[in-house]
Amino acid sequence: MSEVFHRNIFLKGPAGRLEASLWTVSAAEANFVAVVCHPHPLYGGTLHNKVVYQTAKALHQRGAPVLRFNFRGAGQSEGVHDRGIGEQADVRTALNYLSTESPGKAILVAGFSFGSWVGLQVGCEDARVTSLIGLGLPVDNVDVSYLRACVKPKLIIQGDQDQFGSRSNIEALFTTIPEPKRLVIVGGADHFFAGHLDAIGTAVEAWFDQPLPPRK
Repeated sequence: MSEVFHRNIFLKGPAGRLEASLWTVSAAEANFVAVVCHPHPLYGGTLHNKVVYQTAKALHQRGAPVLRFNFRGAGQSEGVHDRGIGEQADVRTALNYLSTESPGKAILVAGFSFGSWVGLQVGCEDARVTSLIGLGLPVDNVDVSYLRACVKPKLIIQGDQDQFGSRSNIEALFTTIPEPKRLVIVGGADHFFAGHLDAIGTAVEAWFDQPLPPRK
């Protein structure tokens, strides 16, 4: 990979500034840009989470600039936690930044746990977003029925021992959402993919290398 640039920045969000980290490269322009959303901030989730980092790394290795940011109230981000409502506006702030920095580029939204619930909801609705990756979807605890109307390409990566998104529930959800879609179940992995972080990169690589079928 060509020379990598890492910038720590602050985005102007609706509840105050949002702490963010941007990886980009000096090579030819990327085909897409990406944002990765972190898990629940009230339980220690930040942009430095291992699953978030591993996902960002996999996307960056495909030559994409990748933005990670802290939701309101996490890390150095201003504001207070808003139960996933205000956090949707934080995701839109990240999308606005990416679309300004890389106008016209396709945007991929990825998220882990709380970040998947919030990020994919915004990504399904926003026309600038062309594809989605959800990791550790907490389907046992939150409503992700919005995915049933989302026709954008979707990759879902889930541990078969996930404490907040059981295999039975994620498989039941998956049957109801439209193509293009792919579900990767990581054997032996819990919600945090402990001991199985490498499986994230493998799943992302395979998704890019083996195109999804079109919507039926």
